[in-house]
Amino acid sequence: MTSPTAPTRDQEPRLVVSRTLDAAPEAVFSLLTDPAQHHRLEPTDWVGEALDPQQGPITAEGQVFGIRMFHVNAGGEYHMHNRVIAYVPQRTLAWEPGQYDDSGELGTGGWTWRYDLEPAEGGTRVQITYDWSEVPDAMREQFGIPPFGPDYLERSLASLAEALGEDA
Repeated sequence: MTSPTAPTRDQEPRLVVSRTLDAAPEAVFSLLTDPAQHHRLEPTDWVGEALDPQQGPITAEGQVFGIRMFHVNAGGEYHMHNRVIAYVPQRTLAWEPGQYDDSGELGTGGWTWRYDLEPAEGGTRVQITYDWSEVPDAMREQFGIPPFGPDYLERSLASLAEALGEDA
């Protein structure tokens, strides 16, 4: 069961959707913390393979993992490097996508992805949040932020369920 929350003018700009999955929090968290599996969490071909499939799991805040991305509006394939900004084992994983500049600094656009897990009867309640509250207005307009609605997050949770072996 999903419960979307669409942004309004009075709310902080974010989309939040939740679903209860038939998997233990440990199984869900293990999948989320494996960058080589992130393409399985996404309902389109936007997210591709990990840039370093041998990187291993995410284990702490501050880690950066790279993902191949594809979007026609971005000119095709590009790379995103995601800095982990929240990590609580079996409970929370969040990151801010960005790209490295010529000096080697990781710059981010102001949007974040966050997964919160809570044990539930027979499984795990997973809440996904896409937050663009720190995206500058000019960038919001240039890139059409947010580029999707709550249905995209609902489909992302269905992809997560399918990756865990459930019927979506």
